[in-house]
Amino acid sequence: MSRLDDVMRDNDIVVSILSEYINNHPRFIDATMVEDLARECHVSNHEAFCTLLSAACGLDTVDNPAHRALERQYLIPALKKLDPSVYENDAYAKTVHFANITHGKWELCQHSYAPYQPFVRTHPVVTKDLCEIPQLGYFDVEFPFPAILEDGIEWMTITPNEVETMREPIEKCRGRVLTLGLGLGYFAFHASEKSNVERVVVVERSRDVIEIFKTYLLPQFPNGDKIEIIEADAFQYMQEKMPRGKFDYVFADLWHDASDGLEMYHKLKKYEVLSTRTQFDYWIEPSLLSLLRHIVYRRITDEKEPLNLAGLAPETILTDAFLKTLQ
Repeated sequence: MSRLDDVMRDNDIVVSILSEYINNHPRFIDATMVEDLARECHVSNHEAFCTLLSAACGLDTVDNPAHRALERQYLIPALKKLDPSVYENDAYAKTVHFANITHGKWELCQHSYAPYQPFVRTHPVVTKDLCEIPQLGYFDVEFPFPAILEDGIEWMTITPNEVETMREPIEKCRGRVLTLGLGLGYFAFHASEKSNVERVVVVERSRDVIEIFKTYLLPQFPNGDKIEIIEADAFQYMQEKMPRGKFDYVFADLWHDASDGLEMYHKLKKYEVLSTRTQFDYWIEPSLLSLLRHIVYRRITDEKEPLNLAGLAPETILTDAFLKTLQ
């Protein structure tokens, strides 16, 4: 277990220091700092940013070998400079235009990433030895994106994270599609654009969100006639009506992030038995499994009441494949 203990400890350290920076000091490093260091050290702006980010996260990569190892194994592979045009040329971004709208407790507006503001780009990469490499992105220019605020708090957005983490579900959806959670309609838009998608049924419980979508966004969708919006609680709908809907594909996107999504994820997975011919997918499932991995690991190593492994190796129990089977 010693090697696994070291890996899980390092995973926790990296998540902790990056979360602290991204959540509390995301704009501490600016373009001037990056450009000055790059010029002084004769390195690229990307290399300069990696160095500054390591230092801002509290890593002493000059005198501390353990910190150098964390930078080399985690931070450097994690960070990627993104091309704004990739996201600006997305069909949704080119088709749907936003105005500042206030509707009840909801506000539709524009937010932006500052140059060299890191953010979670997509799912963590899990290596064979269970190292979890975060996948961060940044732009070297300001990058605007649409957002919906609930009582002034950012709740729904279309950022590179949403674009990247929905590529696979959009590719896989087909036939009659059910999606749980509306947001700004990014998934529904792309699903409706596919010739092999017959119908997109969206379940959303917020009447305000539905009204904003139907009034300002849906009329801009080229294939909006393929989209049906149902005002309902997703869990109640799954229990009572989903099996009769004869859906080919279900995509759940009800949570803000992994921290508030894990419980809902496990609750939704229980409904899969009600429609065995339907393919189910869940937004940011790898990130949900990452959080579950850490919970299970703590149970395994609990000195007072360790989890019964039933003869299985911890390395097996902590894989994504096994964690998906847990209810």
